Amino acid sequence: MTTDVEALPAAPAPPRASGRAGLLSLPEARWALAATALFAAGGLAQLAGAPPWLWWTLYLACYAAGGWEPGLAGLRALRERTLDVDLLMVLAAIGAAAIGQVLDGALLIVIFATSGALEAYATRRTRDAVRGLLDLTPGTATRLTGRGADETEEVVDAELLAVGDLILVRPGERVAADGHVLDGTSEVDQATITGEGLPAPKAPGDEVFAGTLNGTGALRVRVSRPAGETVMARIVAMVEQASATKARTQLFVERIEQRYSVAVVVATLALFAIPLAFGADLRETLLRAMTFMIVASPCAVVLATMPPLLAAIANAGRHGVLVKSAVAMERIGAATVVAFDKTGTLTEGAPHLAEVRPLPGSGLSEQDLLALAAAAERSSEHPLARAVVAAAREAGLPLAEATEFASFPGRGCGPGWPAAWSRSAGPPQMTGRASQPVPQALPQPVPPPPTRPAPSPASWRSTA
Repeated sequence: MTTDVEALPAAPAPPRASGRAGLLSLPEARWALAATALFAAGGLAQLAGAPPWLWWTLYLACYAAGGWEPGLAGLRALRERTLDVDLLMVLAAIGAAAIGQVLDGALLIVIFATSGALEAYATRRTRDAVRGLLDLTPGTATRLTGRGADETEEVVDAELLAVGDLILVRPGERVAADGHVLDGTSEVDQATITGEGLPAPKAPGDEVFAGTLNGTGALRVRVSRPAGETVMARIVAMVEQASATKARTQLFVERIEQRYSVAVVVATLALFAIPLAFGADLRETLLRAMTFMIVASPCAVVLATMPPLLAAIANAGRHGVLVKSAVAMERIGAATVVAFDKTGTLTEGAPHLAEVRPLPGSGLSEQDLLALAAAAERSSEHPLARAVVAAAREAGLPLAEATEFASFPGRGCGPGWPAAWSRSAGPPQMTGRASQPVPQALPQPVPPPPTRPAPSPASWRSTA
């Protein structure tokens, strides 16, 4: 995968995520829970035959708990001479109470409050999933100053690193800044950036990214970008900016919401005023007008647009998939053909041993060779080594214990056997060692099958 760094927008170094809190940490969730509890208490009181004033009080408290926030938002919008669905929902609930259907109005309040809480929770989960990427970048870095014998180390905040600084990345540490390797060789796990399951070998001149995990070698890295312009920070900024986009359905709802809400209010007033002008009954006319307002309220359309999209985006983020916008998520539903180009999308992202091929004349069977290779790779941290060891264990092969294990980043590993035998795991061009003949003294060797000597020309003649 190639990363177009120039195409990513620069962003200031954002603060680190403070951790994921529970659903009740959101005020919208607490008010929705209070409204639901009051609604349930009112319903139980009504079913139990309690005095009407008691369950009316509980229902009205439900109105206040779940409806004050959308009502306040609606009044603010009304002050700006706009009429939105929040105020229309509150008016519909109040209208239901006005005609004696307080339970229906309270249920509308609970549904709307719960939808708002789920939308806020899904939005925060999406934000946490994106901001959690920043936790991969270490907070401190080892900066090197001076040269030669005067070189000193100092631990500084990663956000204070400047372009041109020289940092030391020890084995097992995460890279603190984007830069280029100045000295050292290692293998770096770049799955957070490229998605590739195998570590990438790094040598002098190669580029490394902040947040990636260093392998067994030590690297000296020359910083090439400040903290706010690293690839990881730009990815987070790009996703956060794209998350502010709105789906086409939501844009359509918002476009017609104002006009539709005004039309519903006008129609409701007309249904109430015109029949009264002709002498209709007040209660029957009010019931008809409020019923129309409740049925015609666009609450269901609003609740069916953004909350499901945000929930889907949050669910994808929990499974390691970053969706750049609601527009992209909406389009996935209409996709008929999908092209995958990332390791780990359709595959596991982890290597598996497919076949073992002993060299001709080695005297080793496939099981013997696999057992030796697994013993050599047993102490290695490389994904290929883990694949070899896993294959040997699945085959039920006993693993001998290698001594004097040594790992060579980017080249291979080499054990020393008690039987004064040494061998490197890895091709000769990587290990730097010439191909060696396999010794005869191996742990529990399996002798090759006996072969019959070829007949001499005399025997050919005599046989003929």
